[in-house]
Amino acid sequence: MNLKAIQQLTVVQLCFAISFFTSGIILNIIQGSLYFTLRRFNKYLYRKINYYLAYSFYSQLVFMAEWWSESETAVYIDKTEFEKYYGKEHGLLLMNHSYEIDWLMGWKFCDGIGVLGNCKAFAKKSIQYMPPVGWSWKFGEYVFLERSYDKDKEIILKQLQELGNYPDPIWLLIFPEGTRFSPEKHEASQKFAEKNGLPILKHHLTPRTKGFTTSLMGMKGKINAIYDINIAFNKDDKVAPTMTNLLYGKKVLCHLHIRRIPIEDVPETEAEASKWLHDLYIVKDKMQESFLKTGDFFTTSGVKRIQPFELPRRMYSFVNTIFWNIIILVPALRYILGLLFSGELLYFSIAIGICSAFYIMLKLLIGMSQISKASSYGTEKKKA
Repeated sequence: MNLKAIQQLTVVQLCFAISFFTSGIILNIIQGSLYFTLRRFNKYLYRKINYYLAYSFYSQLVFMAEWWSESETAVYIDKTEFEKYYGKEHGLLLMNHSYEIDWLMGWKFCDGIGVLGNCKAFAKKSIQYMPPVGWSWKFGEYVFLERSYDKDKEIILKQLQELGNYPDPIWLLIFPEGTRFSPEKHEASQKFAEKNGLPILKHHLTPRTKGFTTSLMGMKGKINAIYDINIAFNKDDKVAPTMTNLLYGKKVLCHLHIRRIPIEDVPETEAEASKWLHDLYIVKDKMQESFLKTGDFFTTSGVKRIQPFELPRRMYSFVNTIFWNIIILVPALRYILGLLFSGELLYFSIAIGICSAFYIMLKLLIGMSQISKASSYGTEKKKA
């Protein structure tokens, strides 16, 4: 049996689930202990330590993308700016939300520039109650929103001032579209844009500008730049960009274009900043159109061509994941196998229950990344 066949075995995926979720809970306990003690007296030290705890958790998923599936990322960045700024300053990230694993390929890049442990994002408030991912995000001071602007405005302004005081560079991710792209949401988005006199986009949802303009206010004086990110996968690739395929060890090729925009280039007033964001999405849409038609961001978009490069893989995610597998899987498998072969129906049932619970958690994790059709995008209550 070759390696690819082994990677697709259910028992192998179950081992990943046991290691990932158990290590996550262990790290959550450490994070929580420090969050409610050390953080009260020394935020600086807490955030320094939590960087490594968060990294130890997140990098296991990076391992799956980078080492397990050997997926690659063609990075399109101005080399001069890359060497001068990337990973050396706080950044506000604007990224399209079109694929199941766009966030993970973004994490893969963040690991390459040394900011993975300080990656933050806007997330639904309910996620913070879901261990171990939500708990890790809670202790990592993510921005949790209720999807009501009147309530969220104060949360954004307060939380972003906190994040701006981090001792090391943070990258804060915003999906201005508010939800992942799907044909149903796109149709609603186009109707909404037409009704409100906004640009009609072919490959993106109309961005919701209030969260963006409020974020600018919250990070005022704290950030130097916005990073505009475009992620694309070739539509003719044999392997679809999904979590399941990465878990099966199937390789994908991601194309990642990032442009650094100095914060002084963004208008300060809410109305002008909103228009700036809509104009930015017109360019993003042209780039996506060009890529889908030609397999290249630049051919028909009018954007200046940049030659891609690949960041070298770092060993940290590999070593970290192997460490957790040894620490957790050796005793866990011994215990589960002991129950399975004990000859007692009760113990056998307990073992099956444990395995089923971990497998269900893995499926739920994958489900969180899959495209949801439940969004109310474009309804009358939602305003750009």
